[in-house]
Amino acid sequence: MLTQITPAQLSDWAAQHASTGPLIVLDVREPWELQTASVKPVGFELVTIPMQGVPARLSELDRTRPVACLCHHGSRSMQVASFLVQQGFEHVANIAGGIHAWSSQVDASVPTY
Repeated sequence: MLTQITPAQLSDWAAQHASTGPLIVLDVREPWELQTASVKPVGFELVTIPMQGVPARLSELDRTRPVACLCHHGSRSMQVASFLVQQGFEHVANIAGGIHAWSSQVDASVPTY
């Protein structure tokens, strides 16, 4: 099932799915974006795969673990999250507002761009 969460809700959502394994935050932004701004993996595993590379690298993701998708503002991550649900991932969330919202809600040291 695909869920929309804010960055501030991420830890609560992860706790709800803790029995299925540690949370994966899948950052689907491009390499230059990751160099500009990135999240610090605290309480989750950070996996970075650009949106276009997700289908070819799907085997790198554990379908049994909860996955929260992240991008700049939430559009690309929403598309990837929908794709993951179509591929049989059971616990998928889109981080609404993306890294931009992360900066204002979770970690102000993350630059906005």
